[in-house]
Amino acid sequence: MEIYKEFGFDSAHFLPAVPEGHKCKQMHGHTYHLRVYIKGRPDPETGWIMDFKILKDRVLPLIDLVDHRLLNEIPGLENPTAENITIWFWDKLKPLLPQLSRIELKETPTTGVIYDGN
Repeated sequence: MEIYKEFGFDSAHFLPAVPEGHKCKQMHGHTYHLRVYIKGRPDPETGWIMDFKILKDRVLPLIDLVDHRLLNEIPGLENPTAENITIWFWDKLKPLLPQLSRIELKETPTTGVIYDGN
């Protein structure tokens, strides 16, 4: 069974590795939506896989690092593609949330990344 919680943040970025003339080479912004999934079995006493407050408390400090920021200035996000942003979140969250099973990052309403650590 999996539970999930969604988070949102607004950030600007530019993609330095794309060819000249590509519109994403210019600074632009997105309203990102991050969904964090936790996998496990419900605890027999609480009935929960994880308290959603604990999940929120572990993710929000990372959201605070990227919200209303230029992602290119954050260590490890010098080339902030949606894929690299997703890996950055995974690498930061996995030690805090051992039951983390996957994350989804939507860059626009129709584009995003799903990552399970592989």
